[in-house]
Amino acid sequence: MLGAGSWGTALAILLAKSGHDVALWARRPEAAAAMRRTRRNPSYLSNARLPDSVFVTSDIREAVRARDIWVFATPAQAVRACALQVRDEARGDAAYVSVAKGIEIGSLHTTTSVLADVLRSVSPERIGVLSGPSHAEEVAEEKPTTVVAAAGSEATVGEIQSVFAAPRFRVYRNADLLGVEIAGSVKNVMALAAGIGDGLGYGDNTKSAIVTRGLAEIRRLGLAMGAREGTFAGLAGLGDLVVTCMSRHSRNRYVGERIGQGARPEDIRREMTMVAEGMSTADSVYRLARRHRVEMPITEAVYRILFEGMAPRDAVEELMARGLKEEG
Repeated sequence: MLGAGSWGTALAILLAKSGHDVALWARRPEAAAAMRRTRRNPSYLSNARLPDSVFVTSDIREAVRARDIWVFATPAQAVRACALQVRDEARGDAAYVSVAKGIEIGSLHTTTSVLADVLRSVSPERIGVLSGPSHAEEVAEEKPTTVVAAAGSEATVGEIQSVFAAPRFRVYRNADLLGVEIAGSVKNVMALAAGIGDGLGYGDNTKSAIVTRGLAEIRRLGLAMGAREGTFAGLAGLGDLVVTCMSRHSRNRYVGERIGQGARPEDIRREMTMVAEGMSTADSVYRLARRHRVEMPITEAVYRILFEGMAPRDAVEELMARGLKEEG
């Protein structure tokens, strides 16, 4: 498990309780030492206890050596740097799973594309994702959760499904790897928009509009890039979009709320210990939309608020004043 944030920690707990031999890599040696001593991760998941069987280390090569599945649980923008550190240890018979949700700035690659680009000795068929509506806090508390696995081959996705499945963690298969990643990434941008609406004091009507029209934007971009339409009505699409726009656990929704209340994006970035993926992904998704000539007005509004200093209330007024059209 490469990354000891909230999601990496929760998945390490899940897998260990299922009887798997788990190594958890923490970037900072002092954090790893504290977790070994206390079996807690107070910075990210303070209420959960790490099983004694989880091996915690700050030596990334030690973490991956002789492991059958490598799980990349860093923020999306750090996946490349993480993979570069361990590419010499990569084996063709291992599986490589990204649980990060975002689009790399600059390259506009999904996280599995980043892994394929760095881990050249690994077949793309051995690279996959685990995605869906799954807040780490609830997974660690063993609250019933359903997610979706996708990969470059049927064999790999089946392997991911069987390894992660647990009594209260149900894993479905999906053959649309690209669609799952696009849905999981763009929903964070929509969660920022939902939070901005909350911060401005708008209500349920506004939230419903953002979820519904946000899903339309996700679908349009995904189809333009070659994804399958059905994916966007599933767990990685509608399921993850709803939970991220609604939940008190959602970092992206929280950041949006702060922005709607008047906080500056740059100040929020400095204050937060956890990463809100949507803040970086908004830039990448905006550029993907332009590349593929896809209309994404909510995404564009979030981009202008984050990177061009547009006032949130002005962005909402512009969205509401757009020309009338048919739904579809």
